[in-house]
Amino acid sequence: MVREIKIYPDEVLKQKAQPIEEVNDEVRALVDDMFETMYKKGGVGLAANQIGVLKRVVIIDLGSGKENQGKDKIVLINPEIVAMEGEQVGEEGCLSLPGLYKKVKRAKYVKVKALNYDGEEFEIEGEDLLARALQHEIDHLNGVVFIDRLSPLQRRLALEKYKKLKRKYEKKMASQR
Repeated sequence: MVREIKIYPDEVLKQKAQPIEEVNDEVRALVDDMFETMYKKGGVGLAANQIGVLKRVVIIDLGSGKENQGKDKIVLINPEIVAMEGEQVGEEGCLSLPGLYKKVKRAKYVKVKALNYDGEEFEIEGEDLLARALQHEIDHLNGVVFIDRLSPLQRRLALEKYKKLKRKYEKKMASQR
């Protein structure tokens, strides 16, 4: 089922998500809905609070929107960054801030510990784009959106631009109803 993406400044995006106590059919259904929603909206990652569910669940598929969509699905339940190294600066966007893209500084490499779709613990390591996606989505679980990572001046300018983009987005969504 495709779920509604919460749009900034929705309060749920500022809240910290709660850990999953048990990976069960309800959690797996949430994950399935998240993938369906992300693919429909053209994203490469999604955190549960972006669809209004304050649970520590993240999905990523760097092949989203391409012919290999679904080939590299990553499910992270209760993810925790356990190592970070280096630095990179790259452009980020977000389904919850439609149309806004800004350069953000992130670690170049991260290692994350999490549970998978079946509730089994695993670790994933990522560099470059995968490292960026992991950090971006885990930030969401902590109530942080990518513009929170900008300098105060950059953030203010981004929010001014976003206000205009949001009005266009809202008109577009209203016309699709």
